[in-house]
Amino acid sequence: MAGKPVLHYFNGRGRMECIRWLLAAAGVEFEEKFIGCPEDLEKLIKDGRLMFQQVPMVEIDGMTLVQTRSILNYIATKYNLYGKDAKERALIDMYTEGIFDLTEMMLPLVICPPDQREAKILLVKDKIKNRYLPAYEKVLKSHGQDYLVGNKLTRVDIHLLEVLLYVEELDSSLLAPFPLLKALKNRISSLPNVKKFLQPGSQRKPPINAKQIEEARKIFKF
Repeated sequence: MAGKPVLHYFNGRGRMECIRWLLAAAGVEFEEKFIGCPEDLEKLIKDGRLMFQQVPMVEIDGMTLVQTRSILNYIATKYNLYGKDAKERALIDMYTEGIFDLTEMMLPLVICPPDQREAKILLVKDKIKNRYLPAYEKVLKSHGQDYLVGNKLTRVDIHLLEVLLYVEELDSSLLAPFPLLKALKNRISSLPNVKKFLQPGSQRKPPINAKQIEEARKIFKF
């Protein structure tokens, strides 16, 4: 019997968090080996375990996988969270890319210089309200189903829930004009595996703080 997946990353959200979310939603227990200093990362590189000398890295089913999207694709396929055919996978991929664009846009807010922060937050909020959330609300309205694709839980629903929670952390009022998205958030949050992951003490990571940013800078030299 295969052991638990092992996740290699620093002890924070970053690019690993969506992988944690997807594994948790699939009901898969996983272990984490945190990269706590530059030497930890250098050892993984010297051991030849990081194909492109960067993390996230996940050990799963006898493989050492890197590149976030590749890891997510494997997990989604393995646990039947990737649609029933090529057309559904194309929609899942398209919607997922939009979610990742939004996530990537929000991440720099954490390290934004104080004198630029307010302007950047206003810009991000504008795009959330007028570009991204309306697009997903429209998808749900167009078919009237409980999930984004195929009326069945897929990876894109999990990714969307994750980013909706980030949006709420930024400004809870942003979700107010989108009743279908709020209903989707509540529906998925109530699923047993997801509900468990949302409980205190789970492997879900809290918002990143200044100390974690400084630690990550030292490790990854950005």
